[in-house]
Amino acid sequence: MSQRPQPSRKPPHPRRIQPEAQRERLQKLLAAAGLGSRREIEGWIAAGRIAVAGRVAQLGDRAGVGDPITIDGQPAQLAAARGAPRVIAYHKPEGELVTRRDPEGRATVFARLPKLVHGRWIAVGRLDLNSSGLLLFTDSGELANRLMHPRHEVERVYLARVQGELSNPAQRRLLDGVALDDGEQARFEFLEPTGKQAGANRWYRVGLREGRNREVRRLFEAAGCRVSRLRRIRFGPVELPRDLAPGRWLELKPAEVRALHSISTPAGVVRMA
Repeated sequence: MSQRPQPSRKPPHPRRIQPEAQRERLQKLLAAAGLGSRREIEGWIAAGRIAVAGRVAQLGDRAGVGDPITIDGQPAQLAAARGAPRVIAYHKPEGELVTRRDPEGRATVFARLPKLVHGRWIAVGRLDLNSSGLLLFTDSGELANRLMHPRHEVERVYLARVQGELSNPAQRRLLDGVALDDGEQARFEFLEPTGKQAGANRWYRVGLREGRNREVRRLFEAAGCRVSRLRRIRFGPVELPRDLAPGRWLELKPAEVRALHSISTPAGVVRMA
């Protein structure tokens, strides 16, 4: 009696795993989707707010677009905004916080910004509560990271009203470098008296290539002076438009956004129409 041949069985189809080369650092992937800057997302990862495939993410983890990623238990929308990144220039008034929510119910800059269909606005740096002037926002976490990263040394220019007069030696010290209250060294790229004064107050135009917390105020304090008014008038190649009222914003044109993209190379100042 002949034995009936057994039907051949094909080996199971191997599970397709996305090649490691196609996976990116988690903070880079989420930043590209406009969910925050890389630095901000790194903070979320460290706080245990992000999970990949149900596992709490760790700094250094990689992921792909097809991976199930959650933030605070909610699925992350990884569809990046189409087209070029959007950037807006906002004239921050004094008394507004650069935060999304304030436990004390104080006014925040995000309340005045236009709504986005995809992603969200990311603040490029900060201005403290009592400072005013130019603040940039973008829907691109990659661009925000580029503009804030210390290696690009993006110049920030401010007008500062200072109580007291700086002697020539004090001005030289601030240009050469002084120790701040945390022991770190800092200096102004330039320091120019504007000629404006009111009683004991004098105005100076100063430039920095760092974005440390309250750095302009702390530098003047290290020289024995106090800043009573502070306004940022330029960030990188973008100047604060003279006709942009506090609390108002305008969107940068494509050429202006391209100038920000090339921030690591010398570029002229962009004056927005």
